[in-house]
Amino acid sequence: MQNWELTHRAWVEVDLNALEHNVRALRGLLKPSTELLAVVKADAYGHGAVTVSQSALAAGATWLGVATLPEGLELRAAGIPAPILLLGATNTPEEVQAVAQAQLQPTICTPKQALTYAETLATPLAVHLKIDTGMSRLGTSWQSALEFVQLVQRLPNLKIASIYSHLATADDPNPALMQLQQQRFEQVVAQVRSAGLTEQRLHLANSAATLADPDLHYDLVRTGLALYGLYSAPHLSLHVDLRPVLQVRARITQVKTIAPGTGVSYGHLFVASQETRVATVAIGYADGVPRLLSNRLQAIVRGVRVPQIGAITMDQCMIDVTAVPDAQEGEVVTFLGEDGAEQISAEDWAEALGTISWEILCGFKHRLPRVTVRRAPQFEQSAPSSR
Repeated sequence: MQNWELTHRAWVEVDLNALEHNVRALRGLLKPSTELLAVVKADAYGHGAVTVSQSALAAGATWLGVATLPEGLELRAAGIPAPILLLGATNTPEEVQAVAQAQLQPTICTPKQALTYAETLATPLAVHLKIDTGMSRLGTSWQSALEFVQLVQRLPNLKIASIYSHLATADDPNPALMQLQQQRFEQVVAQVRSAGLTEQRLHLANSAATLADPDLHYDLVRTGLALYGLYSAPHLSLHVDLRPVLQVRARITQVKTIAPGTGVSYGHLFVASQETRVATVAIGYADGVPRLLSNRLQAIVRGVRVPQIGAITMDQCMIDVTAVPDAQEGEVVTFLGEDGAEQISAEDWAEALGTISWEILCGFKHRLPRVTVRRAPQFEQSAPSSR
């Protein structure tokens, strides 16, 4: 038994072979001149930002993307030297100084933000200009983009490294709105080039756009969900083979047999209709298993899919292991991932909850240790190591 197995009641497994496979598969869709940025915000969607960043860069990514200043500082503190694009806004002089000291590359969204940077910086810094082409979130409106770019060009110590925008509907099978955003982006690019600004990188594609259309790749693509082996829409799975990186497992702590008519967990939301073997598993909503999945969740024990029963509690939940008569204390239960021929995906949880797989991945709390594994292509078990 590995040392980590003695202490972990429940854990998240991060398959580095799957991650590196996904990076290579995504790189294979791109021209040699197009770079791949690995989006590792939100602790790499719950997978572990430092570990994922190191593996993604080793597999062929050349940029990293984070949402917040502390996320970027964490990567620099880990000794990662790659260019890091700060996707969120930073607005105060104190933030500007921290960005510059760590040599992060910030996104500039407005003229006011640009002026704050110019007034604070003492040395040149690469910056990236965000244009709003239809997301209506961060960025200067595409109609005002030329004036914005020219202003930043005139300001001291700001070196424009790229001009970019973000697509709102790239995962929609109907490409009309995505195409409209691209047309607006192309108008901005034409105006900027006509004004003599020709050295800046251009980027527009998120994961969905990277899979959907090579014409959206430009000089750089920003891949998030696809990096972690999931598709933002079913039709995009036709374009590339991706492997899920994250699996969630926990241990059985007790097994008991209950009689017909016996209720299970708070509120007796489940009442046994027949004699039932109930296993209590050491994972709950404080770990990121949504309580709304009570009586709707499934798990895998010894390659057999079994139902979760009763209300999911803070630290524990119960499963019906009647179909696995030899299940016992210490047994590993798979909640997300593969065991034998059975598989449960983040998309399965998202569909049951009426949400998106991004939210599922980001929901696993850090009470669950992240354990790295390297599985063979057939997802055979290999020795994990804690990080």
